[in-house]
Amino acid sequence: MLSKPHSYVIFVKLCLIVFFFFASTTPHWANADIYRYVDDDGIVHFTDAPTDKRFKVFMRDLKKDKQLRTKLRYAASVNPAEFEQLIKTCSDKYGVNSCLVKAVIHAESGYNPNAVSSKGASGLMQLMPATAKSLKVADRFNPKDNVEGGVKYLRFLLDTFRGDVSLAVAAYNAGLNKVARYGGIPPYNETRTYVNRVLSYMKSYQESGI
Repeated sequence: MLSKPHSYVIFVKLCLIVFFFFASTTPHWANADIYRYVDDDGIVHFTDAPTDKRFKVFMRDLKKDKQLRTKLRYAASVNPAEFEQLIKTCSDKYGVNSCLVKAVIHAESGYNPNAVSSKGASGLMQLMPATAKSLKVADRFNPKDNVEGGVKYLRFLLDTFRGDVSLAVAAYNAGLNKVARYGGIPPYNETRTYVNRVLSYMKSYQESGI
């Protein structure tokens, strides 16, 4: 009879063989990050749409990862430096990393204070009317009001998810209830892409020192 550690190793190897077979033959898996976790019974689980925070990245989609290493480019009509002090002031006030704030603004509006989405979100941080009202934002198109409201909301989300930036960003995009319902990043392509984009921008801001 095989010892438990030996049999476990064989089991894991079999899981990996099956996993790599499907990963190489299934188009859907070939274009997504793959996550895994081992449960209390030693069973290995794989997925490309994690709904549980125990899942950790096992294999990156290299094509998508390369696309997300985005250079910090802006439309010719915007001037990010114009909002630098405002972002710093609000970030310091609420204790939110300024690089995260910049990343959200970059992803949401591209630093266009007059941006309006098809769903009705407005301003630099694309606040929805109901969200802006709850945050007591008087004018969503006023950069000061908009950024302060958006950073205050990020602070709330970070506190709610105990500092987990990925979950806070997911909630900023999909809503707090959706993240709570799935116990992690919701399995929506839009939200997953958004989270990856914001985290990529945040890393770029940190590395560039701007």
